[in-house]
Amino acid sequence: MSPDDPDHRMPARAADGDMTVEETVVVTERFVHAAPDDDRTHPRAADVDQPVDRTVFIAGLALTLAFVLWGVISPGSLATAASTVLAKMIDATGWVYVLVTVGFVALMLLLAISRYGRIRLGRDDERPEFSTVSWISMMFATGMGIGLIFWGVAEPLSHLLTPPLGLAEPATPESAQLGMEYTIFHWGLHPWALYGVVGLALAYATFRKGLPNLLSSIVFPRKDPAHPARRAVDIFGLFITTFGAATSLGLGALQINSGLTRVFDAPQSNTVSIVVIVVLTALFVVSAVSGTERGVKWMANINAGLAVAVLVFVFAFGPTIFLMNTFVESFGGYLAHFVPMSFRTGANGGREWLAGWTIFYWAWWMSWAPFVGTFMARISRGRTIREFVICVLIVPTLVSTIWFVVMGGTAIRFQLSGVTDMAGSLATGVENTLFTLLDAMPFSTLTAVLVVVLIMLFYVAGADAASLVLGMLSQGGSLHPRTWLVVTWGSMIGAVAIALLLAGGLDAIQTTVIVFGVPFLVVMLGVCYSLLKQLRSEPVVTTVPPGVRTVVAEMRSNTVQQPDSAQPPTPTGPENGAAAPTREATASRTPI
Repeated sequence: MSPDDPDHRMPARAADGDMTVEETVVVTERFVHAAPDDDRTHPRAADVDQPVDRTVFIAGLALTLAFVLWGVISPGSLATAASTVLAKMIDATGWVYVLVTVGFVALMLLLAISRYGRIRLGRDDERPEFSTVSWISMMFATGMGIGLIFWGVAEPLSHLLTPPLGLAEPATPESAQLGMEYTIFHWGLHPWALYGVVGLALAYATFRKGLPNLLSSIVFPRKDPAHPARRAVDIFGLFITTFGAATSLGLGALQINSGLTRVFDAPQSNTVSIVVIVVLTALFVVSAVSGTERGVKWMANINAGLAVAVLVFVFAFGPTIFLMNTFVESFGGYLAHFVPMSFRTGANGGREWLAGWTIFYWAWWMSWAPFVGTFMARISRGRTIREFVICVLIVPTLVSTIWFVVMGGTAIRFQLSGVTDMAGSLATGVENTLFTLLDAMPFSTLTAVLVVVLIMLFYVAGADAASLVLGMLSQGGSLHPRTWLVVTWGSMIGAVAIALLLAGGLDAIQTTVIVFGVPFLVVMLGVCYSLLKQLRSEPVVTTVPPGVRTVVAEMRSNTVQQPDSAQPPTPTGPENGAAAPTREATASRTPI
């Protein structure tokens, strides 16, 4: 049967250990074998004609507009309400966040080293859609690339001046060491594990089980896509993705405005920020319309190249030897103190600091997990679970560590040695710290321009991915959402950012997004249980090394093909009836 047949049947084997029981599973082909993304509207892209879920689309749009109006008309009341709810949630559930995030890290690492790590996110013979470099670049661009730019200098510097939990004296080498360890902790394994759990579960459901690329597919996999509960989950995904992207776009516009002021003496005003938002919105809408292959991928690769250039420049012209020593000490300290930092709740002091930094971060990453996880799933087809964990957990942690050590370490050195007043820059705004650092180095104008371009491209790539995810959620999980949906949601992100910037409601909406992300914690626990249950039902042959699969397949094939010498051969021919068709061993048909 042709692979293009929408009712194509795929063999599946029961997990009874002997790999001889067979059943047939009907898989919706348009999700398992989506066309390559080199052409979004290619007639062979089987899910292009997937109908728009008008209920999800209209309800998500209405909910978004309702909160925008609240943020514009009365930003103060929204901020007060969201802050009050968030404070109570963090106070009551902070210990839950601590335990659950550690559990997610452990789960991901255990899956990687277990036999399930060999399971492929797709057919057993399927290979990755994107190169490893492009894949990692796209994950960074959507996951936290812009956060590294925004906080790369500011967070280590902040911890230097206000040491975590009061465990060191301010502005000392001890506080610098402690601050760097906590910075790596906040941006290392934990946030990527939150993203990874959603991305892994959704990629497994989409490309191996044939379910739509929707959040509801991993929350209520057995319910009909039109079920109210499933639609409610997807509407939640639309809402939280839109506001998360809009908040980042608004904050990014402020940082770009700061850069333009440094380079071109542009005024720091809402007018300049609005122009920046309009330009960025136009760019990421055009990029999103061009598809993942030509839009997000190219943008992410360019971002990665520019970021490496900035990193190498600061490393070469900064305190190089100090940075190398800082990397060894900080990363070693992070590993040595990983367990106590992971389980610290502030029961005997430091609760306020943990609520404002660590637990706030966990809640923020949790609120971004639906969007980033959905996009991760979209680009991870053909990867094994082990590849996924290594490139989603280990590689980003190392890259983030290097970035913070180079950028933040240089800022700390400049502050402690009196090269420039980094503390004064931080006091004027987080968005100014990176440019203050570059001002104290050679070729400051050139590097400032480069950083402005880098910030713009990072925001374009992130909002580009958000527009595609919003289109997928609105169109029943289509991997190739319709152009008008992508344009509509992209424009909505820009409009929301402008409205909230003018009303001063960006911080209020950011807090609101985190509040809505808190209930998703419970959902993720259910997702983990469902994923483990499905992995345990995988045929044994898919979880053993490829060499063992080959041997098993050959043994099964030989066992079936060799006749029993003690029994005479069955005569064949018209006079004795037609010979029974030869049944090939189930294991021999398993893709190796």
